[in-house]
Amino acid sequence: MSRSRRSQIQALLNKHGECSVEFLARKCNVSDMTIRRDLMVLEKGGGLIRTHGGATPREKVLFEFQFLDRARVNDDAKRQIAITAGKLIKNGQSIMMDSGTTTLAVAKELHNHKQLSLITTSLPIAATLQYVTGINVLLLGGFVRCDAADLCGALTETNLENLRADMALIGADAIDLKGNVYNKSLEVARMLSKMTAAAAVTYVVADSSKIGSTALMRFGSIPRWKGLITDRGVSKQHAAALRQAGVNLIIGEPAK
Repeated sequence: MSRSRRSQIQALLNKHGECSVEFLARKCNVSDMTIRRDLMVLEKGGGLIRTHGGATPREKVLFEFQFLDRARVNDDAKRQIAITAGKLIKNGQSIMMDSGTTTLAVAKELHNHKQLSLITTSLPIAATLQYVTGINVLLLGGFVRCDAADLCGALTETNLENLRADMALIGADAIDLKGNVYNKSLEVARMLSKMTAAAAVTYVVADSSKIGSTALMRFGSIPRWKGLITDRGVSKQHAAALRQAGVNLIIGEPAK
């Protein structure tokens, strides 16, 4: 009976996310004390993480920690990029942004902008700007990727085909020295290609660690777009090669 109940608890957590002891006890028709003992057993087995007053699926917590860790990588560089990109955005424009920690940093610079229409696939960006006065957020439909806090798929791409924006700000997993831009995911690369096609101008926002490498799928070429905004850590050799290839290279301002 206890094994069956613990399977039910795990199923409830997977369905609802974080659950309180009281909620689980009510659903399983047992006492709070019984649920607490079950949670201790399940935590030892690695199926969940106990929280104050309840529990949450282990995968959810690990994903959130991984996203926060990615956001902290090259944090100063992303801030430089975000400050510079934010100054390129004018009140009244429509802006497209993909998901990523660099575009999220840019989104955090937009709180003083007015009459912006922000179109994004990123759940964190939508949450960051949801209650900002003067910014209308359009979250593109689609499937939520299991390994990232964003949307993609056929519905996302169809919606992009029917939209037009003044500017797209997109990230990259890698940029080679000819200015070609890459993503690790075929599906995301296809979506990004459609996002750039839907925008009047496109800027790539990527820290200097992404420069000089490639990834699985090439989805565009920066010389055909408006430019690359990166940080002051870009090497002289990489900067020279990119400019030689026709890239409009914009170096971010120092973060204050």
